[in-house]
Amino acid sequence: MTAERITHIVAGAFILLSLALGVEDSPLFVNKNFLWFTAFVGLNLFQSGFTSFCPLTRILKKCGIKDSAC
Repeated sequence: MTAERITHIVAGAFILLSLALGVEDSPLFVNKNFLWFTAFVGLNLFQSGFTSFCPLTRILKKCGIKDSAC
């Protein structure tokens, strides 16, 4: 599994979890402020599409996870 693929999986999981914790109709609702985390992850994905900079991908590469180009 490549660093980019792991990044997409983690980002998707974070978005789904923060939505479950932040939406009032969810059975897992804790607080509406979890929606800020959803916005943060979405904004990070948006900017990484333009800049190719993603902190998690860089961390995974430094940990030895291979790049998709390899």
